Amino acid sequence: MVSKKETIKLILSNVKGYRKATTLSIIFILLEAVAECIIPFMMSKLLNALSSYALSGQDFDLMINELIIYGSILLGLAVVSFIGGVMAGRYSAKAGCGFAKNLRESLFTKTTKFSFTNIDKFSSSSLITRQTFDIFNIQQSFIMITRIGVRSPIMFIFSFIMSIIIAPNLSPIILAIIIPLVLIPSAIIIKICTKRFMVLFDLYDEINEKVEENVRGIRVVKTYAREDFEKEKFEKESLKMAKGFRFVEQLLSATNPIIQTIMYISMCSILFIGSTIIINNSEYDAINDVITFHSLNIGDISSLITYCAQVLSGLMMLSMILFFLIMSLPSIKRVGEVLVEKPTIESDVDGLKEIKNGDIEFKNVNFKYDINADKFALKNVNLKINSGETIGIIGGTGSSKTTLINLISRFYDTTEGEVLVGDENVKNYDLVSLRDAISVVLQKNILFSGTILENLRWGNKEASLEEVKKACEIAQASTFIEQFKDGYEHKIEQGGTNVSGGQRQRLCIARALLKKPKVLVLDDSTSAVDTKTDAYIRKGLKEYLPSVTKIIIAQRINSVIDADRIIVMDKGMIVGIGTHEELLKSNDIYQEVYSIQSKIGGAK
Repeated sequence: MVSKKETIKLILSNVKGYRKATTLSIIFILLEAVAECIIPFMMSKLLNALSSYALSGQDFDLMINELIIYGSILLGLAVVSFIGGVMAGRYSAKAGCGFAKNLRESLFTKTTKFSFTNIDKFSSSSLITRQTFDIFNIQQSFIMITRIGVRSPIMFIFSFIMSIIIAPNLSPIILAIIIPLVLIPSAIIIKICTKRFMVLFDLYDEINEKVEENVRGIRVVKTYAREDFEKEKFEKESLKMAKGFRFVEQLLSATNPIIQTIMYISMCSILFIGSTIIINNSEYDAINDVITFHSLNIGDISSLITYCAQVLSGLMMLSMILFFLIMSLPSIKRVGEVLVEKPTIESDVDGLKEIKNGDIEFKNVNFKYDINADKFALKNVNLKINSGETIGIIGGTGSSKTTLINLISRFYDTTEGEVLVGDENVKNYDLVSLRDAISVVLQKNILFSGTILENLRWGNKEASLEEVKKACEIAQASTFIEQFKDGYEHKIEQGGTNVSGGQRQRLCIARALLKKPKVLVLDDSTSAVDTKTDAYIRKGLKEYLPSVTKIIIAQRINSVIDADRIIVMDKGMIVGIGTHEELLKSNDIYQEVYSIQSKIGGAK
């Protein structure tokens, strides 16, 4: 278990490349804050000088000189404050956006290294939320800390000290009253909002999951005309989130009026008490026609009001920073969970780079997806497949056919026993080399936005056009590709939605063939094509890839009927191995499937 401190340290390591911008941002913020803190003090000096000259009737030219001197200083401080603020904003934005960019890249890179077990731990909707909303929260907190987090403490401390220096008898009393009035309601509001945000972040995951589910299954939704039903479900979740955020926003919106009210009360108090002190402690000198102030001057009251306002403003900003930090803590935790997650499957640094042949062997294999699960998904699997063999796998839904072949490519590791490819344990191979030698066409065929040629070259980016065409010919894809006006340059939409399911399957098979694998796995990958095309694909694989080990998972017996051997699976176990004829004589499950499919025309 990684501590919160280590998680924050890991996240902040992504500032790399933007440390200079962060440092410059802090320097310019300090410059701005110091200038703003000095301005009220210089203003009080100017007002005191002007009031003294006005009341004493001294030389007007001297007063003008004082005005020019103090005015120039104030103008200079204003320019310094302006430059500091502009430059701080520029470097802060650069550092904050760069930090978020690095963090997104780190999160995405880490996700790509995950095994299927790691992916199963985090839902796709949750990973999307962490990549977007959570990182945005962290970015905002980072900018707040580097700007307001540096500025507000300086403003608070400096203003507090200056107010005590100016009015040592008055300011401590006022500040002792108004500071608790600001801190107590702010603390209560922050505490309540923090609990609410913890719940709202989980709701974000749920809403993202519903959106993703509906977008992926939009055809099913429309087929069953369930748009209104899905809309009502989404509205309930959306309303729940809206109520949660409304409550938080209402609480937060109450903070500003509270602070403003306290600020105006404190200003009125300072004016009233300060004026009373001035009147009661002033003395008129009739001989010299001047008024002498013994404790406070008019300029002192003006600067005291300003410094008290800055103290309150600093407190308000500190409370807001605290709020943002607390709001971002769940995001930091959620992003940190992904960053500290260790891939359950890692490539051996000194792993074997070459797979000598397509031999596959399962030795006493048991497997469960969760180590704490009660039952094994695969039990007592012992199997030897020779290089170049064509193996068919038949079994009902949930019989763990896909689970079996996932162990070959090491998408998962066995719980017990071992899997060998090319007479070597798959754990001894470099992962990239292993998966390059094993082409898997998954149940869910995915194509990416781009041309057909670009999609096919995912299998081999160096493949020539002739090689691409040959692979498409074997996969029975060349016929429909040539019917497109732009042929292999035809644009594929995201997910391959502008081609049929059968066309998508054939393109994915061609893509897998371009890898020139030692082992080819077709996981129910011809389910959307007609039996005639299916037969042509199997014929092409047999003729053109005689040395490649071919594993065909299918629901139709016709798809595996001419395999060298057929494996029958049930409840995670191999319950039969043999040719079509042998299994028809010896295996009850195979006989039943064959009988059912024969009656409906699915097997001959």
